[in-house]
Amino acid sequence: MSTSVDDPLDPLSRERSHLAGSRAALRAMREDVESLDISDVTANWVNAEVLARQIDDRIKALADLSDTPLFFGRLDYLHAPGAEQAEGAEGERFYIGRRHVHDAEGDPMVIDWRAPVSQPFYRASKKDPLDIGLRRRFGYTGGDLTAYEDEHLSDPAEASRTSKLLQQEIERPRVGPMRDIVATIQPEQDEIVRSGLGGTVCVQGGPGTGKTAVGLHRVAYLLYAHRERLARTGTLVIGPNKSFLHYIEQVLPALGELSVRQATVDDLVAHVEVRGADDSTAAVVKGDARMAEVLRRAVYSHVTVPTEPVVVVRGSRRWRVPAYELEETVRELLDRGIRYGAAREALPQRIAHAVLVQMERSGEAPDDRVQDAVARNSAVKAAVKAIWPPVDPAKLVLRLLTDADFLAGHAAEILSEDEQKTILWAKPVRSVKSAKWSAADAVLIDEVNDLVSRTASLGHVVLDEAQDLSPMQYRAVGRRCTTGSATILGDLAQGTTPWATRSWDEALAHLGKSEGVIEELTAGFRVPTDVIAYASRLLPHIAPGLAPVASIRENPGFFEVREVSGTAEVVSACGELLRQEGSIGLIAADARIPALSEALTEAGLTYLAPGEETTRQTRLTLVPASLAKGLEYDYVLLDEPQAVVDGEPDERTGLRRLYVALTRAVSGLVVVHGAGLPVQLG
Repeated sequence: MSTSVDDPLDPLSRERSHLAGSRAALRAMREDVESLDISDVTANWVNAEVLARQIDDRIKALADLSDTPLFFGRLDYLHAPGAEQAEGAEGERFYIGRRHVHDAEGDPMVIDWRAPVSQPFYRASKKDPLDIGLRRRFGYTGGDLTAYEDEHLSDPAEASRTSKLLQQEIERPRVGPMRDIVATIQPEQDEIVRSGLGGTVCVQGGPGTGKTAVGLHRVAYLLYAHRERLARTGTLVIGPNKSFLHYIEQVLPALGELSVRQATVDDLVAHVEVRGADDSTAAVVKGDARMAEVLRRAVYSHVTVPTEPVVVVRGSRRWRVPAYELEETVRELLDRGIRYGAAREALPQRIAHAVLVQMERSGEAPDDRVQDAVARNSAVKAAVKAIWPPVDPAKLVLRLLTDADFLAGHAAEILSEDEQKTILWAKPVRSVKSAKWSAADAVLIDEVNDLVSRTASLGHVVLDEAQDLSPMQYRAVGRRCTTGSATILGDLAQGTTPWATRSWDEALAHLGKSEGVIEELTAGFRVPTDVIAYASRLLPHIAPGLAPVASIRENPGFFEVREVSGTAEVVSACGELLRQEGSIGLIAADARIPALSEALTEAGLTYLAPGEETTRQTRLTLVPASLAKGLEYDYVLLDEPQAVVDGEPDERTGLRRLYVALTRAVSGLVVVHGAGLPVQLG
């Protein structure tokens, strides 16, 4: 594949020379930005601050990460790319990388992977070469270019073969946070990544299919293709917990995107401090979509149809708006279905307008200032307060959860008596601040908050591990993208909440995105063949009808089921895995974590908690099964599968939790048990 590195005609030497030149060009681009003088181009200190921040972000985006390849591929076109892609002449060559790099004359040295001219790197094939004569992949050790591999797509004599560099990159051991997959995106993944901003996409993907990476790369692509629009409207990535968000937080910055906010659903609805917890029965009822109608009824129950006229005194004149006219105005506002708060703000203006009509009939010529003054009149204010009083969302939800009669009045024919009793608090609460709110309660408050005043919408939202959301949580997310689009990522087989999603059509309906397209990823890139085959034994019991993931890995991976007699042997197995290269995750039932923690400490093995970044010195993470979702490790040691199952409220949820734990390994899995294995594993 390569000749002497010293040979001036050696292709590897030429590619290394291009890499060095590209790094120098990127450094020059960064220095150009750093040297900008904005002292004479800003009108005031606010503009100066904004511009300085933009420049700082640009400098960060142009950072050259020494251990990250600046480009990972090359395309040699047979002809000039299409006229709409004006770059390129016949036979032109493009280096494909994480960001655009140009030389001092402005000529491109590296093309951004998101550019149209880069797309054949992911889509071209022997059957459809897309005018590509040669596709070259590069292999790196650290930041050093050490190998290359060519595919002559237009040469019928060259047999199709699996890329070894591609396989090596997929299987490469990792420490630290999640990496981007920009060098290994597959055609079916690329189709989702490059789908348009206007549509919502729901991706069903089993373990190791790359759905999380696809979602993050879609954000990066959309920011490239629609930067100005998304700069105005904003983007958001929603993950299941802080550990998961910490694990993925470096992917977008590595691609030069620094402006994407990350949050959990709990972060979005943090109107009150969550200090309590519901049992699963109460949480299921509170998370049911029927609660939205209960809350709507409760909010609008505050509106009182007027029975008395409003009399406005101005100077020596008295203007009387009769009760029937007020009633017509109130009913019209109710029929329009606008937000409670917006209608309440409109009501005084409607009453004032009725007064102005009378003034005009009597020969006066009032203007807008008079209408505003009438709207602020004490009689009008008093009427509005009586007819359409303000609603405090937290106080309303508190009353529903503590006042049986109030709840019954608004949940009639929606919730059964037993369901109402389930969500009622046993003890009275003095105030919103003293209440021990649960996570589900906070979602209810968010719903009421939106009934009162519209929630701000973003341009694009990515929702990962979506299968665990309740219908009311889906509604909370949907409110954040009513005028935008969404990317929904999940796996129905990994739903581990009592309210787990039953179908993606249902989930999209709760989000308000029924028109969304459902895509399925079934090719497994991350989980070895033997591991996914073992875990898939659980699928008939946890997700009947769901297609198992088909691993495309040539390496079957390391897999072993081992019987042990105690924690000492578990710790010993950790020591064995630490002799391998890469990260190690010890996953166990939550109840067994304290004992394993003590045993690891006594043995002198340093370990991390989920979310803490692994390093070359500390590569072992002790992971409660409840926090394993979305995480990956080169090697996984799974402790006591039956204990993982038993740690959940029902067997199906327990088996789903086990399925998640079994599929966190990228290179190898060791299952250790003293008790018997679940019968579903055969």
